Amino acid sequence: MNNDVHTTPHHTSTEQLTHPKYRADIDGLRAIAVLAVVAFHAFPNWLKGGFIGVDIFFVISGFLISTIIISSLERGSFSFSEFYARRIKRIFPALLLVLAACFVFGWFALLADEYKQLGKHIAGGAGFVANFMFWQESGYFDNAADTKPLLHLWSLGIEEQFYIVWPLLLWLAWKRKFNLLTITLVVALISFALNIRTVHHDAVAAFYSPQTRFWELLAGSVLAQMTLHRTKLFPNWQHRLDGWLGKIIYTPAPEVNGKTLRNVQSLLGIALIVMGFVLVNKERHFPGGWAVLPVLGAVLIITAGAQAWFNRVVLSNRILVWFGLISFPLYLWHWPLLSFARIMESETPSRGIRLAAVALAILLAWLTYRLIEKPLRFGKQGRAKTIVLLLLMGIMGFAGYNDYKREGFGFRHKLWEQQMAQFEWGDNLSNANCRVEHSDFNFIGNHCAQSKLGNPVVMLLGDSHANHLYPGVATLQKSTVLSLTGAGCLPFFDVASFDPNQKDTCADTSNYALNFALESDSVQQVVMSFRGVLEITGKGFGVDESLKRVITLVKQPKVQDSKAVFAIAMRQTLARLLAKGKKIIYVLDNPELGFDPKVCVDSRPLSLSSKIKTPCAVSRKEFDERNREYRELVFSVLKDFPAVQVFDAAAQLCDDKWCWAMKDGKMLYRDDDHLSLEGSRYIAQGLTKLIAQ
Repeated sequence: MNNDVHTTPHHTSTEQLTHPKYRADIDGLRAIAVLAVVAFHAFPNWLKGGFIGVDIFFVISGFLISTIIISSLERGSFSFSEFYARRIKRIFPALLLVLAACFVFGWFALLADEYKQLGKHIAGGAGFVANFMFWQESGYFDNAADTKPLLHLWSLGIEEQFYIVWPLLLWLAWKRKFNLLTITLVVALISFALNIRTVHHDAVAAFYSPQTRFWELLAGSVLAQMTLHRTKLFPNWQHRLDGWLGKIIYTPAPEVNGKTLRNVQSLLGIALIVMGFVLVNKERHFPGGWAVLPVLGAVLIITAGAQAWFNRVVLSNRILVWFGLISFPLYLWHWPLLSFARIMESETPSRGIRLAAVALAILLAWLTYRLIEKPLRFGKQGRAKTIVLLLLMGIMGFAGYNDYKREGFGFRHKLWEQQMAQFEWGDNLSNANCRVEHSDFNFIGNHCAQSKLGNPVVMLLGDSHANHLYPGVATLQKSTVLSLTGAGCLPFFDVASFDPNQKDTCADTSNYALNFALESDSVQQVVMSFRGVLEITGKGFGVDESLKRVITLVKQPKVQDSKAVFAIAMRQTLARLLAKGKKIIYVLDNPELGFDPKVCVDSRPLSLSSKIKTPCAVSRKEFDERNREYRELVFSVLKDFPAVQVFDAAAQLCDDKWCWAMKDGKMLYRDDDHLSLEGSRYIAQGLTKLIAQ
């Protein structure tokens, strides 16, 4: 993370901007923050709340940057050009090196679709808009996040956006003689309120959005202004509290001079941070109110001053200070190394590989600091360095964009691209095949496809597990097939289905599709297919175990039990469809593998360990245990609806011991739970026979 200013204790600036006095304890606090983030990414079960180190960085950054801006404004020496030149020389050298290293390494290690995504992220990182990019793609804790080597640049994007907005606002306020502390507090409170408001209905937006994160940097800005002007909140109260604490802790009580209060303050600050490490985890609605723990903790530690016991003895020790000095390049290096290891292994790397990645990140961070950061940041030819760095960043951004536009340069690894072709899905996930001829058709779901022009006879309803049946059914079924599905959506009326960190879109999506089926005279058969076990258990399986799902009844929100929600919605939906004379085929879902099927073939240009999974299957025992409750629930409902036909997709893929991802040398899955095109055709052979009856 970028926490500007005086990371080198003995540097003396000759520039116009005013700089805060170097504090070794702040470098120590940086070290705690970056080591926590590294530990969380490498060993998430060891330090489940380690990601809050980023919030500590935000406070430090806001404190140091605001100290520079405000003190320079007061001295009449503030210069926008110098301010941004310093940002460029501080941030660009290490960032350029990491972006270039990822680009070069990705050329040899990544397949076309992976390299294309990396190019997009390089362009976003170079333009400091990575947080907006990842906001649109997925959540920070999603499984897909592990395969994005530049995911961590979201925080750098927020900082740089703050550096664009905040100096200008402070400068305007200063020119108009407004009270800067008042403005800072008002903006911080607005940002915090937006954070609290957003986090419960769209946690992904709250995590990546600058307006819901700025309050953390502004907490540091408030602290900077109080420190510069030696402002004390309730000074008489602080004096009394210092004396009271002295009497409780010491015998005899020491002189009332603020020292005891500062010591307690810093200890309370580190206690809040440790509480955050322990209590906060990826299941929480974060940032929200939980972010107060690291933010307030960092504020208390910094405001306690360099002479507080914890700051002086612990944070200022040489080891922590050293890690603090390399904290920015260490933050930049650690995640790409861990992420590339994850991609190359096609699974979570072994503990040894992760330890090696962390050790390499520390070495590279130190070399980057000594050989790249310091020479380019300090010394002569400052203007020339700034111009060159700007040009290089522009070139790096263009290289990433060019990679993205050229589809990841697929010619690089023809052999592996051919091997990976069996996992491709083409345009079947898009709405490219939507041919519905209906005057007011306005489907908002993720997938709409119709096999040919004309009125649909067969409809596929559900989530992506209905969608993955479409290619096979559309090919083999003579009558017109229409697929209207929504990601993660049950094909039931008035059911909200959503990740706890995101908004529901399923109720409207499913209602539209179901009403279309009800009202269309041409639709005779409705095929329901979806990942039901996920909806019942609320969590994924194997490689996507962290995937979460909540289902609720829109009209009966007090019903909380997922099995009760499922049963009620299923009964109501089946009854309405049958009353309209629709033939229903209920698909019992294909098995979840719990692993990426790419590990069953030699699918990587580079790998850290040579291994191909055999057998390419999940055990029948695991499948039965995972699906027992779900299947019992389904059959308990279906016994009251004998007209509903059941198609068991798992029966096509499982024997007594295994549920197979590959049969007769053909790959039937494209990922851990979705069928490939070959798998879709394989399952459709049995399903279309039932449809034709």
